[in-house]
Amino acid sequence: MKWRRLVKSFRYAQQGLLKVFHEEQNFAVELLIGLVAVSLAVFLEFSLIKWSILLLTCGLVLVAELLNSAIERVTDLLKPRLDVYVKEIKDIMAAAVFLAAGLSIAVGCCLFLPPVIKLFINIFQ
Repeated sequence: MKWRRLVKSFRYAQQGLLKVFHEEQNFAVELLIGLVAVSLAVFLEFSLIKWSILLLTCGLVLVAELLNSAIERVTDLLKPRLDVYVKEIKDIMAAAVFLAAGLSIAVGCCLFLPPVIKLFINIFQ
């Protein structure tokens, strides 16, 4: 294993993350929502299985957004922005991110609603 090469690959990945964070508003918003969810999970003392589900769900949305950003850049290189196929590709990738985000909301409701409702019942009794 070549350590320099490994360190370089991690550095490139970090640069990619920072680029998307600074240039893609949706990624920053999704990351912020994920951090809020993680903070709430700490407060609610999630079990290991709930943590696993939460982190996988947040990760799915962020990975979908990264793929969307990468594919948008590739399509812009290959064809002009006004090409109908480029628009379709971008719309399909946006739909993939939208679906991942929607599923994460559903999973979040399953994870957070029961303990939050229980907390409010205990507070107001």
